[in-house]
This record gives sequence, structure tokens and C-alpha cells, in this order.
Amino acid sequence: MNYKTDGVCSREINFDVVDGKVTNVKFVGGCNGNTQGVAALVEGMDVQEAIRRLKGIRCNFKSTSCPDQLARALERYLANS
Repeated sequence: MNYKTDGVCSREINFDVVDGKVTNVKFVGGCNGNTQGVAALVEGMDVQEAIRRLKGIRCNFKSTSCPDQLARALERYLANS
């Protein structure tokens, strides 16, 4: 799935879901080390667990973050499945 982010430095998140598990997460833009770290940490994680862990994380003064945007993308994936 391709998800256009909103309110963060990254512009897009691409990922797959296989058997209910998050895989192949790639952020376009953003803080390269941080987004690679988030992608590695959620690799193979259950979609619902990833949402639970990432949803609501904020970046400084912003109301969202790259991890929160990934949670929102995963929620959209579930809504469209």
C-alpha cells in the first residue's frame, strides 16, 4: 500500500501486509535513520500490535509523527481490506 503522509517530514509510506503482518515498510523522505529504525522494528509485527504501539506518538510540537502516520496508514489498510 502507498500512503501519502500529512504533517510530517516524510512524504509517503509504502508497505505490505502478509498474513496480518507488516512487511517491506519504506518511508519516502523524513529522518532516514529514524524511519529505517521504525521500519525494522515493525517488520513481521501484527498489524493491530503495530497500530497499538505507534498511534498517538508526536514529533515535538506537531500533532503527529512518522510512526503515528504509519499507524494511520495501517488503520486505512484495515478499513479498506
